Amino acid sequence: MSHHFYYLLGLFNQAEIPLMSKKVITREEWERKLKEVKIRKEDMNKLVMNFLVTEGYVEAAEKFRIESGTEPDIDLGTITDRMAVKQALQSGNVEDAIEKVNDLNPTILDTNPQLYFHLQQQRLIELIRSGKIEEALEFAQEELAPRGEENQSFLEELEKTVSLLVFEDAKNCPYGDLLDVSQRLKTASELNAAILTSQSHEKDPKLPSMLKMLIWAQNQLDEKAVYPKINNLTAAALEDPEI
Repeated sequence: MSHHFYYLLGLFNQAEIPLMSKKVITREEWERKLKEVKIRKEDMNKLVMNFLVTEGYVEAAEKFRIESGTEPDIDLGTITDRMAVKQALQSGNVEDAIEKVNDLNPTILDTNPQLYFHLQQQRLIELIRSGKIEEALEFAQEELAPRGEENQSFLEELEKTVSLLVFEDAKNCPYGDLLDVSQRLKTASELNAAILTSQSHEKDPKLPSMLKMLIWAQNQLDEKAVYPKINNLTAAALEDPEI
């Protein structure tokens, strides 16, 4: 797949494909060109390690470090701490997540008011989910309302969250999706990204970005040529061009 991706980029850079008519590139020619693309194994290993570290697969990262000799750019011990924060939030234990992230680095929340608001918003959502209506109202008034007065976008998000209290069945509320597990995951991802940034590490793994670029490159090339392409990213198998 990597050879396929870099060869696509090479086609654009070299302007090999005419704009007025589609060029037909046979499988034999395509595979021959792919073999000419040289990619260092060290670069591929770094790409894999970047994905494992960013996504928090600490055991896999340690095994890959030993097997490939690729050193991660951060202490693998910090991954365990970061995943503990993420797991607490995904379990709905927001207070524990806040405590853990402050133990990890207290400046993260101090310097990111939007993230802190979203964590407090998630606390409110968990109170509503548990049916603690009076406690939820008190928390919204004391902790979130003052922040909403200072920021219009915060106020709008607070209003959507509080509207869950108006409906007897909150899940049927227009904003009932706030109670979905996906909302926890969204907040956890935002917190995870902030922790990575504080550690001077990319907040997103490079591999998914490369796959998006591969899809984009193929879509662009479709307008200029007929060629073997990858349609199934999981299998990463070339499919013969339709002539």
